[in-house]
Amino acid sequence: MKSFNRQNKKEKTKPKFGTKTKNWSDYVTKHSFALELEDDVFIWNDPWKIAASLKKSAEMSWRRKATPFQSAMSMLNFYINRAGKNLKPERKQILEQAKIELRKLFKKPAIKNEKFFTADK
Repeated sequence: MKSFNRQNKKEKTKPKFGTKTKNWSDYVTKHSFALELEDDVFIWNDPWKIAASLKKSAEMSWRRKATPFQSAMSMLNFYINRAGKNLKPERKQILEQAKIELRKLFKKPAIKNEKFFTADK
C-alpha cells in the first residue's frame, strides 16, 4: 500500500496567482485576462461613465471570447456577485444602473421583469 502525503496534495492545489485563496475574485477583477479595465472603474460614482469604460474596454479587447456586450456585462455582474453582502446598497444601486446604461450604449432592449435599482427611487 502506498503512503499518501497530504502536504504534497496541498501544494499542488495552490493557486498560481497568489497564496490567499479567499481573494481570488479580487485578483480576477484587477488582472482580468479578457478586458483591460481602467483603474478603480467599479468604484466610480457615475453609472454612465462605468458603462462607457466597460464598453470601450470590451470593444478594444482582442482576448475576449464573447461579444463585447457579453464581456462587459459579465465583468460587471462578476464584480457585483463577488462583492455579495459586502457591497453597500448605494454602491449596488450605482452598479445596477450601470447595467442599464451598458444596455443603452450597446443598443440592447431592456430586460422585462428584472429587478433594477433605479436612480428615480
